[in-house]
Amino acid sequence: MKTIQIKADQFFEMLKNNGVSMWDLFRNMIDGDEKQLLFLDKDEKIIAEYILPKTVEELDDDLETFKKTISSKVNLN
Repeated sequence: MKTIQIKADQFFEMLKNNGVSMWDLFRNMIDGDEKQLLFLDKDEKIIAEYILPKTVEELDDDLETFKKTISSKVNLN
C-alpha cells in the first residue's frame, strides 16, 4: 500500500480556493490500489488517516458513512 502524506492546512486551503470537493479529488486518485492518506499538521504530526479504497463504489460507501456520522454529531438543519 502506498502512503501519501498531506499537509492538512495547505490541502484544505487548496480545496477551498479551487472550489473542489475532497471526495471528488479522492475519486480521481482511485487507480485500483489502496492508498494510506496521512494528514499532517504544521509540525508534521499525524492528525488524521484515511485509507483510500480500490474502487469508486467503496469510496461512495465511505462517503455515505461519513455523512451519517457527521450528521449525527452536527445539526445540519
